[in-house]
Amino acid sequence: MISVIQLRELRLVTAALGLLVLAGCASLAPQASLDKVAQDSAAFTGQQTLHWANGQNQGPEARQRLAELLAEPLSLESGVEIALLNNRGLQARFYDLGIADAERVQASRLPNPGFSIGRMTQGSEVEWERSIHFNLARLIALPATRRIAEGQSEQVQLQVSLDVMRIATETRTAWYRAVAAEQSLSYSKQVLEAAEAGAELARRMAAVGNFSPLQQAREQSFYAEAALGRLQAERERNASREHLIRQLGLWGDQLAFSLPERLPELPHHPVDRPDIEREAMASRLDIQAAQLGATRLAQNLGLSRATRFINVLELEVANNRSNEEPTQRGVEISVELPIFDWSGARLARSEAMYMQTVEGTAEVAVNARSQVRESYVNYRNAWDVAAHYRDEIVPLRKRISEENLLRYNGMFIGVFELLVDAREQVNTVNRYLQAQRDFWIAEAELDLVRYGPVTPSAAAAPTTVSASPAGGH
Repeated sequence: MISVIQLRELRLVTAALGLLVLAGCASLAPQASLDKVAQDSAAFTGQQTLHWANGQNQGPEARQRLAELLAEPLSLESGVEIALLNNRGLQARFYDLGIADAERVQASRLPNPGFSIGRMTQGSEVEWERSIHFNLARLIALPATRRIAEGQSEQVQLQVSLDVMRIATETRTAWYRAVAAEQSLSYSKQVLEAAEAGAELARRMAAVGNFSPLQQAREQSFYAEAALGRLQAERERNASREHLIRQLGLWGDQLAFSLPERLPELPHHPVDRPDIEREAMASRLDIQAAQLGATRLAQNLGLSRATRFINVLELEVANNRSNEEPTQRGVEISVELPIFDWSGARLARSEAMYMQTVEGTAEVAVNARSQVRESYVNYRNAWDVAAHYRDEIVPLRKRISEENLLRYNGMFIGVFELLVDAREQVNTVNRYLQAQRDFWIAEAELDLVRYGPVTPSAAAAPTTVSASPAGGH
């Protein structure tokens, strides 16, 4: 038969062994955290794995892959892959995974024991005092602190996953802007060529007396405006390209990459997503991270309440030996007496932080619903504008140009009217290009808003470009 005392001792030994196993199982595993981030973001980015240099230079495989991607005209998918491979800000963000993982492991470690030794003399008597003491409060709270640290690590993983998706979205929008700027620059050159031809013809006709000063000034004004438009297009092209370069983390010889000549064609129909708000509430990583934060603080609040009156609890095993007296052995437990500080302020602080997080989580959910609705409306509006250009305005402008060409061939209009019409046609196509760009950016932001917050870009607003002044010939 096992006595009650032996049963208690057995339970204490079992609990101690459990704590030792708990502490021994915890080991650093930042790569596992990165793999979880890659898994969470794979469907969005199209990349099954993520590269983390982790204090080392890029390996030969990464450099070779980067060179392969830059050797061809940079596609949208290649741009996202390069950004996830080479963006320094994202690489810095990955270290948060290592920090959270280290804190998780640290929270799982058993507290170190303390050792003290003393030598006392009294006449010829020499006494040695030796003791080992343990922090029992930390030992008892170890399972709770470990759960809190694990929740913090999981919360960081969700936040980094959202950052990966955000980098992918920013790269996509930068790519759309850069390609559109290249196209727009090409169109502005065509407008400038037409305006330059008109200005030269007007100068020659004015020289022989067939053009009034007003007519010549009007053509010269068209040419000056076209030249300004080309300068603005070049500035936009350079700015958008540099933005894309920053997203990709490129420098030196890597800057010589080329872009496709055109944006992707506008889809025939927009994607209908009637349940996007409900879907987003289930997949928003910022809501999940906020909920984990609230859970972690709730656990911390429970720990604070459990240890409200026990801030210091230490166990000391003493061994005192003297050259004249028998060896003394004993156990000592130290407890802080809650006389002046009943931990009311500490508990109130924990409760206030918890309630603050609860309200913040509710705000995140409310804002998420609004952001999803706003992004979806922007997406549909951007498609409507671009489709209106594609199906109505551009065909009408093309028909007008064809009719004007017939009239010019029949000598019903002059060359100046034909040049004005050519400029108007190019300007219309350029405005359609901007609407096309705005649609693709709105779609990229709509994809991201299902997982996290989005600040609608300026491209979400309808593009309004003033038409060139008509010629009055």
